[in-house]
Amino acid sequence: MSTREINPYLRLGLEFGPLAIFFLTYRAYSDEALTLFGESYEGVVVATIAFIPAILLSLGVSWAMTRHLPRTAAVTAVVVVVFGGLTIWLNDATFIKMKPTIVNLIFAVMLGWGLLRGRSYLKFLMGELLPLTDEGWMAFTRRWALFFLFMAILNEVIWRGFSEDFWVNFKTFGSPVVTLVFMFSQTGLLRRHTPPES
Repeated sequence: MSTREINPYLRLGLEFGPLAIFFLTYRAYSDEALTLFGESYEGVVVATIAFIPAILLSLGVSWAMTRHLPRTAAVTAVVVVVFGGLTIWLNDATFIKMKPTIVNLIFAVMLGWGLLRGRSYLKFLMGELLPLTDEGWMAFTRRWALFFLFMAILNEVIWRGFSEDFWVNFKTFGSPVVTLVFMFSQTGLLRRHTPPES
């Protein structure tokens, strides 16, 4: 089945829309409770109630338009549903706060396992987008594995050591910015390892 292209602005909306819904819902319910089925929910838990259907809807629209789901998005959605479900069921924000840690550790372990086997799983995921030498793919994969590990540790430090408000702001704004800075910092490596014919 062929993959159809999607408008880049729509793709951006599908990727960041659920996060925006999470943030806006948190802001709306950070100081007041939402009562559902006799249970009272606040802050991050209410935001999670909105976040889960938003991310599933985003994946559904992406699938309907492209007939393709990125593996990373699918893994993230599964972890969101599991940890978000625990957050709502137990009415405890701890689980959704741990979600970025778990997702980043999963990716770090997957990439690290591939490296131990002498393979770049990033090449498997992104080989059609980036023409790199084998050496370049291995170096690029090492850096991403370390970055995912760093982000997992950073999330743990922030949600355990700072206020819930600070964690929500970091998740919404800080984490994407840190990721973009990291991506831009890799341009030198990509240039060095792009084959001349590309």
